[in-house]
Amino acid sequence: MNYPLQLSFKIVAFAPQLKVTDANGATVCFVRQKMFKLKEAVEVFTDEARSEKLCDIRADRVIDFSARYTFYDRDGNPFGAVRRKGMRSLWRARYEILDHETPEMQIQEERGWVKLMDGFFSELPLIGLFSGYLFHPSYLISRLDNGTPMVRVKKQPAFWEGRFSLEQIGAIDDGDQLRVMLSTLMMILLERRRG
Repeated sequence: MNYPLQLSFKIVAFAPQLKVTDANGATVCFVRQKMFKLKEAVEVFTDEARSEKLCDIRADRVIDFSARYTFYDRDGNPFGAVRRKGMRSLWRARYEILDHETPEMQIQEERGWVKLMDGFFSELPLIGLFSGYLFHPSYLISRLDNGTPMVRVKKQPAFWEGRFSLEQIGAIDDGDQLRVMLSTLMMILLERRRG
């Protein structure tokens, strides 16, 4: 993948949809969250026209702090997952990226107070319209075995849409790149409701 990747979604859209582009502006994938599902279900396509499905992301339970979101390829075979770290995620978001059943990487919010302020100000009338320009939560994706940072995800200033950038800051194996991107997409879909 050609980093930095840019993720964008419309805040006022009926069904959440994310577009991922690379450093050259080429579309990497297009994500559509299914509506009216008890369990989270997300479809990932190769382009905005939704001509070819890349994979699916499905939750293992209805609503829970420790839900697991499994990645399935076109044939329905699981190839990884991301799991929220339960009650530890209330103050500072924490997720584990799994290779089948083994946790290999983690996503951790760098500064919990930024998310708190962003969530608080976004709920205020009139002032909330400009909260997207004031506070920008950032997340660090690193390996669990040695703590080596790989990717930084940062919210970008935007009006009427959410924008995030994924910047590579360390080595990422080719096999891990897709799981890192899908885990980031799922984390953003979940965290966008919380500031």
